Amino acid sequence: MLELPPLSLYIHYPWCVKKCPYCDFNSHEGEDRDGYISALLADLDNDLSYVQGRSIHSIFIGGGTPSLMTEQDLSQLFNGLKSRLIFDDNIEITLETNPGTFEIEKFKAFKEIGINRLSVGVQSFNDKYLKSLGRIHNAQEAGKACTQAAKIFDNFNIDLMYGLQGQSTNECLADLNQAIKLNPTHISFYQLTIEPNTLFAKFPPILPQEDNIYTMGEQGVKLLEQHGYTRYEVSAFGKKASKHNINYWEFGDYLGIGAGAHGKITLAKDGSMIRTLKSKAPKEYIQNRKKTTELIENPAFEFMLNALRLKQGFDKSLFSNRTGKSLSSIHDKLNKAKDLELLKQRGSKLIPTQKGFNFLNDLQALFL
Repeated sequence: MLELPPLSLYIHYPWCVKKCPYCDFNSHEGEDRDGYISALLADLDNDLSYVQGRSIHSIFIGGGTPSLMTEQDLSQLFNGLKSRLIFDDNIEITLETNPGTFEIEKFKAFKEIGINRLSVGVQSFNDKYLKSLGRIHNAQEAGKACTQAAKIFDNFNIDLMYGLQGQSTNECLADLNQAIKLNPTHISFYQLTIEPNTLFAKFPPILPQEDNIYTMGEQGVKLLEQHGYTRYEVSAFGKKASKHNINYWEFGDYLGIGAGAHGKITLAKDGSMIRTLKSKAPKEYIQNRKKTTELIENPAFEFMLNALRLKQGFDKSLFSNRTGKSLSSIHDKLNKAKDLELLKQRGSKLIPTQKGFNFLNDLQALFL
């Protein structure tokens, strides 16, 4: 039986100081940002009918670089959110930030405004690789930002990349050890991939051999787990898992506001599910905030696409609760995944095997 899942909110802030060559997110250098906060709140007003009386489970403010917002803009935003939405008592509110000095000076203000989780986009603690990635901070600033985050926030994340041009396994592990010493509650550890329509796609760097990248990932996972970071998703390791991340992977609902923001909503009236997409260009978004909606026609596949990313798998009842469909509707596909040793059943849970996790695309494709 379908149940309305937890409801989260994603807020997109599309500006950054400098566009990184690997970044395929909707982010832009410069441009006029006047009116953006008012546009976000007007956008939310247009989506309030989707809330259907539910409280907000988590908020994630991503970008771009949302920590570039002024304290005044953040205050206006949060006052507007609180006047329109019901926040859970234990709501998780994450803000993405970069390690630049300008942002570090605002960490206390972020906490006072209501942000209780910081995600610091370090990517590397090695100046050589920061330069090759087009980052505008250096290793010293990265360490300082994380040290300051640890003093102010009980819950913070460090983003790290591996498989960088010229990177050795020892250098990758040195980055991880540095992050671990800073004692974040969460580490996102993910491989650099060359995405279409990026500068790296046009001028690709020479990356390490695939076998070397695999070794970096394998040894990195072992090191993180040895230090108490549980791998709960493909690239997410936490002493404390992100509530917002978990809601995504468990096929929860989320409003998406901001330029190019996506949302996914279950409608109480009939249990149907829709996706929303907002105008991508910031200037156009500020002026008209066009929204497109589409019906999710295969919720079973979309559920599996997300839930199979979870290292500990999912309870079988969650499938029915989130999709409104019986697990028997994908019985043959589940059996094939088990026969191929990509999926296993343990009690009431379905869990990707290590082979399934290593060949996740193949596992997900079985449910198309």
